[in-house]
Amino acid sequence: MQSGFRAGHGCTSATLKVLNDILTAIDKKHYCAAVFIDLAKAFDSVNHHILIGRLNSLGFSNDCLAWFTNYFSDRVQCVKSEGLLSGPLAVSMGVPQGSILGPTLFPVYINEVALAAGESLIHLYADDTILYTSGPSLDTVLTTLQASFNAIQLSFRGLQLLLNTSKTKCMLFNRSLPAPTRLSNITTLDGSDLEYVDNYKYLGVWLDCKLSFQTHIKHLQSKVKSRIGFLFRNKSSFTHAAKHTLVKLTILPILDFGDVIYKIASNTLLNKLDAVYHSAIRFVTKAPYTTHHCDLYALVGWPSLHTRRQTHWLHVIYKTLLGKVPPYLSSLVTIASPTCSTRSSMYISLVTPKTNSFFGRLSFQFSAANDWNELQKSLKLETLISLTSFKHQLSEQLTDYCTCT
Repeated sequence: MQSGFRAGHGCTSATLKVLNDILTAIDKKHYCAAVFIDLAKAFDSVNHHILIGRLNSLGFSNDCLAWFTNYFSDRVQCVKSEGLLSGPLAVSMGVPQGSILGPTLFPVYINEVALAAGESLIHLYADDTILYTSGPSLDTVLTTLQASFNAIQLSFRGLQLLLNTSKTKCMLFNRSLPAPTRLSNITTLDGSDLEYVDNYKYLGVWLDCKLSFQTHIKHLQSKVKSRIGFLFRNKSSFTHAAKHTLVKLTILPILDFGDVIYKIASNTLLNKLDAVYHSAIRFVTKAPYTTHHCDLYALVGWPSLHTRRQTHWLHVIYKTLLGKVPPYLSSLVTIASPTCSTRSSMYISLVTPKTNSFFGRLSFQFSAANDWNELQKSLKLETLISLTSFKHQLSEQLTDYCTCT
């Protein structure tokens, strides 16, 4: 599957799908192993003749193929340093970066690599690729993963794309099974062993082998603290309106990105983000540190981070019902067919799949159905409405209530 540079697709949807597959495997008490594949200068290594062949196989007309051939031809590049311009150097490979067509052409070039995954699963986001598989036997899982990785490498070689071995990593996701004393190495076709890691930054979110999101939240906390420190040191330079805008533009996007993914972290970890969020609000409001956080939300007119995450999450679920997310997510939810005519059967509900453990209940397919059905107890939608209308109704449902003791 390819999620890069496609309408309705994004880093969040791709990571939700991968995370769902891993959690579902863990729920079955299966081992799950992955290879995060990194390519060296992928966009600059596109072979024009192979790309034209790809376009031809997709049914592009001869006139279109001739146009693209001309588009790639006679390109040169120069380097300017300290006012001096180098001579032109012919560019015989690569898609023009910074162009509208570049991001579209690269997925066309690389997409067929997914066909080589064999018994493993694969997800592509432009040149970011994760290859993963699961099963009850660790030896079988690693054997399958090695076979698929070999086939993927051959496909990359056929496209003249070079594997960046030093940045290609392995990870064993394991929360419910005993940790093995020794793992079999996953190797490249050149005989190099890939490094096993406990953490890897995938599409902007740090995944760890326990799926605790401890590393990710630690990075978020550090990044936000650094920015808030800068703002506090220069607070005398900003008006109240400027402070409000600065936090909205430089702090909140950091906390919002991927929040529907890392929301499954423990409350202990999520509370650490609350602390930096409260500091940001104090910067805006000049409220003293003794001000209760519920009062902080009222002062600035913003919801708690929990409510922000829940709002974003329910937006994703509703987009899934509307078919505004990639098929690999929408296929994970099923609208329930009423078995009898009752008042509650008139409302849209989702089929909640069976799970075996806490990990299964964290998967997209379970939590989306469960959280939607819980929302419907108060929302009571009988038909699908527009996304704008849904957001308006949801804003009336999700209100911060102080539960502090």
